[in-house]
Amino acid sequence: MTDNTTESSRIINNSTRSSTLVYFAIFIGLGSCAAVLGPSLPYLAENTQSSLSEIGFLFTARSFGYLLGSLRLGRTFDRLSGHAVLVGVLMIMAAMTSLVPMLSTLWLLTLILFILGIGEGALDIGTNLMLVWVQHDRASPYLNALHFFFGLGAAIGPILVAQTILHSGGIAWAFWGLAIYLIPLIIWLVRLPSPTAPGRTEDEIRVEARVRPIILISLFFFLYVGAEASFGGWIFTYATTLGLGDVASAGYLTSAFWGALTVGRLLGIPIAARISPQKILFIDLFGCLVSMAIILVFPESYPAVWTGAIGLGLSMASIFPTMLAFVERRMRMSGEITRWFFVGTGAGGMTLPWLSGLLFDGLGPRSTMAAILIDLLLAVLVLWLSSRITIPERVSSKPPVPELVP
Repeated sequence: MTDNTTESSRIINNSTRSSTLVYFAIFIGLGSCAAVLGPSLPYLAENTQSSLSEIGFLFTARSFGYLLGSLRLGRTFDRLSGHAVLVGVLMIMAAMTSLVPMLSTLWLLTLILFILGIGEGALDIGTNLMLVWVQHDRASPYLNALHFFFGLGAAIGPILVAQTILHSGGIAWAFWGLAIYLIPLIIWLVRLPSPTAPGRTEDEIRVEARVRPIILISLFFFLYVGAEASFGGWIFTYATTLGLGDVASAGYLTSAFWGALTVGRLLGIPIAARISPQKILFIDLFGCLVSMAIILVFPESYPAVWTGAIGLGLSMASIFPTMLAFVERRMRMSGEITRWFFVGTGAGGMTLPWLSGLLFDGLGPRSTMAAILIDLLLAVLVLWLSSRITIPERVSSKPPVPELVP
């Protein structure tokens, strides 16, 4: 009996370890997919004979898809095998990614980006959820690690685009390479059992049903992701338009932002175990405001833009995973509840980058940075309001050993 129990525990531990590793690998691909669009905008605009304000609508289409994917597919992970859902999503994303550089019609490209957004939303919420279900109360450092790998992928994406442009004169192989990367992840997931959602107590359900904290948390994600997506998406074009660098150096600047975000998330893993999420969030947002102020005060300074981009990446690094860890400690994360947070995420990524494109064309590049600063100031206000709401702690109990289903 003891031998059987030991063997069962070993199998579960191995499955947990393998599942965690494949989630990390998925987020590398997700980060790369998110970051390649910004440096590719001028080339996609040329392919489709569109202006920057028109091509900027791709951000809106992708983020609208992300919003719908989060809203409609979030509950799917409560009901079906999570890994089976992820496999289907990854297959669709591989196909859509490979088509992006081949399209010359803006409406068709917009449709492809919309479908990619649906996949990204499902992939984001599903991977975060299942990591929490696998790791339970140990999830905080693992969430920081997960988003570290997103940042790693986001840092690789612009470099991939820049190198593809330098060697081939186009962007096609940057997208095709990402599509190829997703294929072994599909095979890996098929071979792993899927974690199931943990049970919830009546007290937890009652806490999670409270509307006001859910709205505020969703609004915070809306503001934060809007700022991150807008800066990461437009800094390349901002730098080249103001003459702060050529195509290659602007690509490296974009990569420096995502790279700083990656390093910050790596540093955030031990910090998350020692400092409360609320304190980390306020410190991070203060760093974001200082970094944006540097860029706005010295708009034509090459060192200032690099300093601001790196500072912003470091400051933004742990905001998303820290907010998830903050929520996880106070209410049980299910697909039904968590999907609303990712709806805020999708709506934010849909709205501010699109608005930034309009401002960029209408008022100039600096207005884009000003809009990001205002967005971050509002995020500070929403976080302060969220901290004023008392949410009873979720019922504390030692989580059961996760059940794994094929």
